[in-house]
Amino acid sequence: MVPLAFSILAALSIALLLWQWTVAIRFPLREVENLPDFAPAITILKPLKGSDENTRKCLESWFLQEYNAPLQILLGVASEDDSVCDIVRDLISKYPKIDASLIICDPVLGPNAKVSSLCHLSSEIKHDFVAISDADVLAGPNFLRETIPMLKDEQIGLIHSFYELANPTTLAMRYEAITTNADFWSQVLQAASLKPVNFALGASMILRKKQIEELNLFQVLKDYLADDYWMGRKICESGKEVVFSRLPVKCMESKSNWRGVYSHQLRWARTVRVSQPFPYFFSILSNPTLWPVLWYLSASVEQAEHVLHMLLICLLIRISVVNQLQWRFTQSKAHIKYLWLVPIRDILGAFVWLQSFAGNHVVWSGQFYRVGRSGKLVPSK
Repeated sequence: MVPLAFSILAALSIALLLWQWTVAIRFPLREVENLPDFAPAITILKPLKGSDENTRKCLESWFLQEYNAPLQILLGVASEDDSVCDIVRDLISKYPKIDASLIICDPVLGPNAKVSSLCHLSSEIKHDFVAISDADVLAGPNFLRETIPMLKDEQIGLIHSFYELANPTTLAMRYEAITTNADFWSQVLQAASLKPVNFALGASMILRKKQIEELNLFQVLKDYLADDYWMGRKICESGKEVVFSRLPVKCMESKSNWRGVYSHQLRWARTVRVSQPFPYFFSILSNPTLWPVLWYLSASVEQAEHVLHMLLICLLIRISVVNQLQWRFTQSKAHIKYLWLVPIRDILGAFVWLQSFAGNHVVWSGQFYRVGRSGKLVPSK
């Protein structure tokens, strides 16, 4: 009975994988024709902390937007001693025609330092449309011009973007890129094919100022870990739609080792588990390496050769799907020589899934927190 159960789960995982692939292939990624002529003035909020070799390039990409309307860029940091301040001041000096300001966001208003900075920045917003973007996000020069016209539809309350891990400079980051550049965006689209999107992805979001004010968004979210998820949730609860931009952005992450990647994966897993406990629990069913491997390990001697053939077929399908999804999302073939990491990612991913249930503690920006059932952060010693 055990081998039969694992064979059924293996077949189910492959079916879910092919469904995930089909939905992703159909999504009109980077297709932006026939958008309405709509270019309102916009304020860009950039909460910052620290800097690395990619920070200047990422921030400068927002100063270089080819956008035919006034731009205001508000860059917030908790301390004047932060290393990012010098970069910001230099960019403000380099682009004097851009209405840009460095704002010291002190005091910290809650455990979510990013949203704390957004609370401070919100009082300086000049325009009716607001873009919120993480510090490590690099946007193409046409990003605003080809994304914001979707908001001409009053029923749309928020536009959010998929994001590419664009600089996997270590083997550990290549491992993580499988999750980000192949699985994550396609699984999100898979979920969206079942029901309307009621969450947001925080790398880049665009919404209206009046929604921030009417829903008191930043004040409400300053204690939450998954602020982006809850921002989209509250926009939906107000009766508006959350939609995907067809243009992804690039995330230029700091160099990370295996420990850093594992910590990030575990924090992300516990965040999703708290935010969407029921779907997260059953997400293990879509692991297309775990179940074929367990089927093979549980098979009798007589069945072993046949099951091994099925295992290899499953692995071939899985690796082929990952290859095509990464190529479509990144428009690069640099990942091909790292495809051997795919089954390792799936098996380790199963351990991350299991460990996510072992506690509610996460490490974020060097600080330990406990995540409550509602998704709120509580500092932990």
